[in-house]
Amino acid sequence: MRVLGFGDNIVDRFVDRGVEYPGGNCVNFAVYARRLGAESAYLGVFGDDDAGTFVRSCIEAAGVDTALCQVRPGPNGLTEIETVQGDRRFMRWNGGGVTVSDPVRLQGLDYIHAFDHVHSSVYSAVESELPALRKSKALVSFDFSTEAGYRTDEYLAQVCPSVDLALVSCSGMPQHHVWSELRRFFGHGAGLVLGTLGEDGAVLFDGESFYHSNAVPVTGTLVDTMGCGDAYLAAFVVSMLTSGWRRSVRPAGSAIHGAMKHAARFAAQQCTVEGAFGFGRNVVPQAST
Repeated sequence: MRVLGFGDNIVDRFVDRGVEYPGGNCVNFAVYARRLGAESAYLGVFGDDDAGTFVRSCIEAAGVDTALCQVRPGPNGLTEIETVQGDRRFMRWNGGGVTVSDPVRLQGLDYIHAFDHVHSSVYSAVESELPALRKSKALVSFDFSTEAGYRTDEYLAQVCPSVDLALVSCSGMPQHHVWSELRRFFGHGAGLVLGTLGEDGAVLFDGESFYHSNAVPVTGTLVDTMGCGDAYLAAFVVSMLTSGWRRSVRPAGSAIHGAMKHAARFAAQQCTVEGAFGFGRNVVPQAST
């Protein structure tokens, strides 16, 4: 199978460790899918600064193709983070750099047609490209993250009709609110809606039934939760594709349950990894971006 991360990349700088790592929803998805055995690529924009060079080199070292990515004048995306009791706390963000100010655009669909699945996110500024993606054979997943601005009915009406799998962070919500939210996303046109619940596991709605899976306890040293949601999604997608998931073919409930259990195990392993997928480097002292 071939999968593509389409959109954001970023440098995650942990100020409490003095170390920075490559990351971004779409990058993480591509790297994790590659580690799970898929042929993987990333399509996005890098800044022409040191951060952009760093991220791209790490993605390529992880075995993910970046051949059609572009480098544009300006800063790469960068966020500053601290770790509190194993959980990440975002402190500052530079707005995503050129990823957001001058985002990637599709130049025809020939390249996209080579993939079985494409993943993007609210941080990628590619909403205008989603209808074109929908015309390809590739399934499309989209991470809606947590911000209220990406949960409005107006935004969902724009994005959901082009999405085969919506990833929605629902950690801390009461159960009835989770079910209501997943139904709302489905009602706006998403094919499947997957809600992640943190330590309470995950729940998926397919328009008829809800499927729940528990979280898997972390074995080993808990480092941080960076990338755990992306890891869950990548493992779920790879398992579903292996089970024959296509736009016209939805795997049986047993395959969905199996994919969720596989994803939970992979996400638990991710909690023992520094940063999103390693490749950390010491931060060079400089003014905050």
